[in-house]
This record gives sequence, C-alpha cells and structure tokens, in this order.
Amino acid sequence: MSATDSPAHPRFTAALDELGLADLIGEVRRFPEATRTAQEAAAAIGCELSQICKSLIFAADGVPVLVLMDGASRVDLELVRWELCAAKVTRAKADVVRETTGYAIGGVQPFGHATKTRVLADRSLLNHEVVWAAAGTPHAVFPMTPKDLINHANGTLVDVRELAK
Repeated sequence: MSATDSPAHPRFTAALDELGLADLIGEVRRFPEATRTAQEAAAAIGCELSQICKSLIFAADGVPVLVLMDGASRVDLELVRWELCAAKVTRAKADVVRETTGYAIGGVQPFGHATKTRVLADRSLLNHEVVWAAAGTPHAVFPMTPKDLINHANGTLVDVRELAK
C-alpha cells in the first residue's frame, strides 16, 4: 500500500518514511467507529485494553512532555513530576497538544510530532509482544512491538503508572 492510499494521517506516513518504517504503512487499520479512547480502540481491534499504547501530553513546569502508557493504566502525575525533577505536572490543554504534536487528542501517535518533545514510556508496555497506537487520526491505529515503538519515539523507559489504591 502506498502512503497516498493509507488510512493513516499523511504526516504520520511521512514520519514512517523518515524513520525507515514505510513497511508499517500497510499495517495501519482504519475503523468506521472512532478509536479515540483506549477502550474504543481495544474494542475495534479485538485486543486487551492494556495492548493499546496511549500517547498523552502533559506539561511539566509548562514544558510539554509525551507519556506513553498502556491503555488499562493511568499516569501517576507525581511519579512523572519526580522523574522529570519538575515542580508541577498537569495534563496539557487541547491547544497545547495540537501545537506540540500537530494532532488532535485521540489521534496522537507516539512519534513524528510537529516539535521535538521529551518522551517517557511506561515499562508496562513491555508486557505485550505487540501494542497498538494511534496513526494520526481518531480512526486509525497501527501495531508495533513495544521495544521498537519506544525506540522510535526516543522514549526513556520509566515507571509512571498509577498503582492500585
């Protein structure tokens, strides 16, 4: 499948080309129903919720940071704050997400963003052979091994998952 025929966002397919991952273009799957949330994506794909890789933008002392988290877990902002030696970490507003990544919430993929952003990847992603992530739109996803995904995102492996209380 060529990049022009892909169900992925054109900038995402360009990012795959730049990373030498053009073969992944044919792996992108588009669904008529939105895959904006981890629950929607897992239901559409037919996989476990934890096999979804969420790409979440936070602001650490006002600086955007991307956190890659498995779909069944929540990010512990205190652990992110500690990991980044930041005074305050908050969830980024929609306009900051779009400005930082070039994509709307629900379609943010783990790499190929508008700006270079620090990336933290939660170790829980490594619990699976394959995870699914957004491909630039709220209707498209792609599969990749967690190790490769984290590597191509230039992610730092961390433990920032909120533990059950």
